[in-house]
Amino acid sequence: MSKYLDKSIVEINELLKKKAIRPIDLVEEAFARIEENKDLNCFITLNKEEALEEAKKLENVEVDNLLFGIPIAIKDNISTKDLRTTCASKMLENYVPIYDATVVQKIKDKHMIMIGKTNMDEFAMGSTSRTSYFDPPKNPWNREKITGGSSGGSAACISARIVPFALGSDTGGSIRQPASYTGIVGMKPTYGRISRYGLVAFASSLDQIGPMTRNVYENALLLNSLVGRDAHDLTSVPREEEDFTRLIGKDIRGMKIGVPNYFLSDIVSKEILDQTNEMIHLLREKGATVEFIDIDYIENAVTLYQIIAMGEASSNLARFDGVRFGYSTENPESVEDLYRKTRKEGFGKEVKRRIMVGSYLLSGDNAVTYYNKALQIRDDIRKSFQKAFETYDLIIGPTTTTVAYNLDQDIDDPIKSFLDDVLVIPVNMAGLPGMNVPIGFNKDHMPIGMHIIGNSFEEAKMYQLASFIEKELDLNLVPGGDACE
Repeated sequence: MSKYLDKSIVEINELLKKKAIRPIDLVEEAFARIEENKDLNCFITLNKEEALEEAKKLENVEVDNLLFGIPIAIKDNISTKDLRTTCASKMLENYVPIYDATVVQKIKDKHMIMIGKTNMDEFAMGSTSRTSYFDPPKNPWNREKITGGSSGGSAACISARIVPFALGSDTGGSIRQPASYTGIVGMKPTYGRISRYGLVAFASSLDQIGPMTRNVYENALLLNSLVGRDAHDLTSVPREEEDFTRLIGKDIRGMKIGVPNYFLSDIVSKEILDQTNEMIHLLREKGATVEFIDIDYIENAVTLYQIIAMGEASSNLARFDGVRFGYSTENPESVEDLYRKTRKEGFGKEVKRRIMVGSYLLSGDNAVTYYNKALQIRDDIRKSFQKAFETYDLIIGPTTTTVAYNLDQDIDDPIKSFLDDVLVIPVNMAGLPGMNVPIGFNKDHMPIGMHIIGNSFEEAKMYQLASFIEKELDLNLVPGGDACE
């Protein structure tokens, strides 16, 4: 089998320009890799016929950008016209959208080729991808381990080198945490940086689409194509165009970096603490100033997330009632019976649990007692981060408290799902950009990631540090060294 997809995006682009390869060669190779790695269960729906057809059309189109003709995978909660979008739920098992999400239209404008929809936690609710109605994806580094979640399928297909690019969504760490578990680069941009139009809502004030890639440069390159104001999404922010690759390769000497003490507390495993402390030593050695700091209320971020996210989820998922679209129970006795049975049969346990808790949190005086209070403390977290950024260029720490664990571990523990994201949730609370970059492995050769947090709209500075770390460490991030052979 050809190995064009193992080359860098720049190398692939040169081959396409010279007509040494065609887009269809890349697409056929991607589907061959999907077949070879089908036990990973990365995808829910494939787009093979349409992808091959699009690749043939592109043979007569001029190669006009670095992303031209490159296969990309899309998380299955992002709307794709005429291609099934399930959110990994029985509720939407047969739902086919009539429109593309803004991000999907943007990648089509770059002539990227969508090869399929990736597996995930049901309605993005979970941190392991085990709540998927279609069974969980598996970690390419060890197929008995979780991929993380909720963007687990996107993470796995990048880690296994099936495709170079994937889109994920991040509500409380759902890009960065699986990126850490699978040894890839994942970016959650500043809230509002990328349009959410066409993203099936979980918690609207927290959700953000972002790029998942095999290296830092390609992540920045994909982000370039996704950002921008969108009239369909009033939370999207108008910003001048910028090249997120512009600081990649720049020296970090003189950079000031903060490390929250909470991120290095006993909630983190020793092997991850040791790896993180090695990185702190390296950064200091290379001329950066690294100091330990405190961020107010970040130890309460999980509790705040549970209140805000579940409250918003209960509201957003009220639309799935068996009337307008999606699953509908058979032979209901009344309208009330239709609603009740449709939601009972269509949603999985974790989704139903979160809807029930969220409904309670928003009912009557509880909305003031819990939800409104959580929003106030969330604003205090944001202000504390902003104060830190008056002194520091970036904030770092571990991405996760442990490496990826077994698929059957803690499977009936609903609290574990939230605690897996304890280090990444604060970023969503503050609306800040956060990214994972791999920094090594544990004794069992499972990936360990570093979390880089930037001030609002300073993703380019984050890529500067991430690219420095990537170059210094020069890790072999292909599972087994021959994952696609």
